[in-house]
Amino acid sequence: MRHRIDANQTEIVSCIRQIGATVQDLSTVGGGCPDIIVGYKKVNYFFEIKTKQGKLNKRQIKWHDHWQGQVHVIRDEMEAFEIMRVDLSSYEGI
Repeated sequence: MRHRIDANQTEIVSCIRQIGATVQDLSTVGGGCPDIIVGYKKVNYFFEIKTKQGKLNKRQIKWHDHWQGQVHVIRDEMEAFEIMRVDLSSYEGI
């Protein structure tokens, strides 16, 4: 299967890193595994990144349904920040 990342992934990852979070790219794992895992203030977040019109494929739906923890679908960095409860007043230029 061909490896492909969504067009907005690079920008989202860059913005998340700007607030001091760590990001591990999981997009090559396959099997429906989310695109990235983010560590922020001692909490881990699994994020599946989609474009505005992007939808989960069958493997992703199955992975999400079977995962016993939290996983979130995000379309931009602001959705990630909301889930992570980031106070953006502390950061400039984001």
